[in-house]
Formats: sequence, structure tokens, C-alpha cells
Amino acid sequence: MRSILIRDTTREEREQIVRQGLAACGSSCEGCNGCDNLGGGRVDTIYQPYIDGEKELWEINAEYRHGFVR
Repeated sequence: MRSILIRDTTREEREQIVRQGLAACGSSCEGCNGCDNLGGGRVDTIYQPYIDGEKELWEINAEYRHGFVR
């Protein structure tokens, strides 16, 4: 398995990683507000810090689990 850490990926790769990971529910995020319904905010907003290289995925997911992401 290839590393998904920021230091090992490009911005384009991180965008693809997020898209693929979020497609696990069986559909695209286009027009979906499922995560917003759960109180986490829009998906594109939640994972933007990872795409921008500011936070690792595990950090964002931990914040989401503990209710810090809005």
C-alpha cells in the first residue's frame, strides 16, 4: 500500500485520495450533504486542510470523531 501522508503525496494525489475514500458509500459527493447531516459540515470543507497539505487525514478524522470539525 502506498503512503497517503502529505510528505509522500502531491496535491493532485491527495485530491484523488479524498475522492476515492469518500466514494466508499457508493456514490460521489457531488450534491451530497450526508456528512453535513451528521454535523460535520460539507465534505469538501472537512478534507480541504489535507488537500492543502496542512493536516494529515488521521488528524481530521480524529477531530471529526471528537466533534471539533464543523
